[in-house]
Amino acid sequence: MAQATFEVVSPEESIRAARSANERINAFTFLESESDLPQRESGPLAGVPIALKDLIDQKGRTTTCGSAFYRKEAEKSAAVVTRLEEAGGVIIGRTGLHEFAFGFSSENPHFGPVRNPWDPSTSAGGSSGGSGAAVGAGLVPIAVGTDTGGSVRVPAALCGCYGLKVTYGAVPLDGVFPLVGSIDTVGPLADSMANLETAYRVMAADDGPLPAIESIRFGVPQPWYEEAPMADDVRAAFVNAVNSLRELGHQVHPIQIPDVRPDRRIIFALAKEVQDAHRDFREKGLEYGDEVRERLDGVFDVTDEQAAEGQSWQGMIRDRFTDAFATVDFLLTPTVPAMRKVIGEDLIGGTHYRTVLSWFTAIVNHALLPAIALPLSGTGAPPVSIQVMGPRGGDLPLLSLGRKLEDQGLVGFTPASSE
Repeated sequence: MAQATFEVVSPEESIRAARSANERINAFTFLESESDLPQRESGPLAGVPIALKDLIDQKGRTTTCGSAFYRKEAEKSAAVVTRLEEAGGVIIGRTGLHEFAFGFSSENPHFGPVRNPWDPSTSAGGSSGGSGAAVGAGLVPIAVGTDTGGSVRVPAALCGCYGLKVTYGAVPLDGVFPLVGSIDTVGPLADSMANLETAYRVMAADDGPLPAIESIRFGVPQPWYEEAPMADDVRAAFVNAVNSLRELGHQVHPIQIPDVRPDRRIIFALAKEVQDAHRDFREKGLEYGDEVRERLDGVFDVTDEQAAEGQSWQGMIRDRFTDAFATVDFLLTPTVPAMRKVIGEDLIGGTHYRTVLSWFTAIVNHALLPAIALPLSGTGAPPVSIQVMGPRGGDLPLLSLGRKLEDQGLVGFTPASSE
């Protein structure tokens, strides 16, 4: 198994840095005491400080889901936490998120907004915003998030770090509060490809070999890419990345994938499971923030006929991707069409921020595919991020590709300045 590359900073030092930075970026809902940490000196993550999304049970700690009312005193850790700790990882704290993971900004009305370490007036993305901010600020080398529509990849992109949306089912979901259990995933964010790979292998209990990466056939999906509400800087960086991939010997061509673009059937497809997760809370009249309450109102308005339409759409999407991967090795898009979402503003370039930030990520979850967010070297602060999608079960090939592109200098991590 690959070894994590984090060096020098101890969990205690990481906690002290996180406590200081939290005043600026509000990445953590809870931090451990430096004097009360377990000593873990063996395993592939021996002594590595890790941040954990406050949606995942950790024995002896309170799971809040970023909500006003949910308080679960965990008597047992989620399987993914047990795996990380058995591998030597040290959980230093729990990270902030979009309320109940149902959104993309992490502007939480109960805990305050998670702020982007590159510019605290902007969003860290969501729903795993605290995990993205913690890694992006250089506070931890590895953080854990969940991804149901982009909730690992969006904050990884906006905060300038690496993020892996795993193949559905690769990492166990027990002990994780559900949003949509049939497409939910748990995945790592990290400051290097080696750390991302190590975290994935521990979380997924996957010790398979990394495949060799030679000449790759990339497809840029159309009309999905061309129709995106894309900022000029993102488009320019993406075009430059495509040219660099070609110079490195890879093939990159447009590929037609009919009917693959975001539409309202995304909500139809997830409605019944979201209803199941929140019905009791709503019937009790418990308090939600305005945005999540309004989103839940819309979800509870979805009819049985519309839900069936959503399920049919999911099947179609999966078939379209299966066809696409018969002709290419990977699919390539930006991770997000725009890199800046101002806190408190709903629009990005005249389009609602949820539509913009989830444009390239949400469909991937419905297709059950793995995808990786990679920060492009030298493209801004934070750097523009590209998303590479693979066929189902293709997590290790994606990690192998990311490591090669990092070695070649096309992608790379730089922590946000604390100035």
